Amino acid sequence: MIAKALSHASLVSACLVGLASQALAQSSDPAWLDALSAQLASEKQCAVEYYLNMREGELAGRLTFEARAQCADGRQFDASRTEPDRTFAISECGVQVC
Repeated sequence: MIAKALSHASLVSACLVGLASQALAQSSDPAWLDALSAQLASEKQCAVEYYLNMREGELAGRLTFEARAQCADGRQFDASRTEPDRTFAISECGVQVC
């Protein structure tokens, strides 16, 4: 009986650890930012630190998404996507002189 109770406790503990790790793996950002982060990592070797000027909108009945990404190495990229496109158009921000 004690062995059965310990087995049940171990199973419950394993389930809780599994749920906690899934919760930590999920981002608090919208799904489109997660997709943009993955595309930037893949195409530009950019580890996104944060986003600026994030916008979601609608143009002619199609959803639009725009953001500027700040990479860990200091580079910045502007990205935009209009559905039904699945990938973002990405351009590196250059130095601006006023």
